[in-house]
Amino acid sequence: MILKIVLLFLIGMGVLAWFGKMHWLGGKRLRQRKCPKCGRYQIGKGRCNCKEMR
Repeated sequence: MILKIVLLFLIGMGVLAWFGKMHWLGGKRLRQRKCPKCGRYQIGKGRCNCKEMR
């Protein structure tokens, strides 16, 4: 009984992961921007604070 529950759980998680990778269902890949000066990833639309850190 426990084996059936674990197997169903793993199959369900696999199906969810498969749907998450499908881009035609609305999942977009976000293009990550990097700061040209320091190379850090930028989060949001603001500018990098690498000048303030020095």
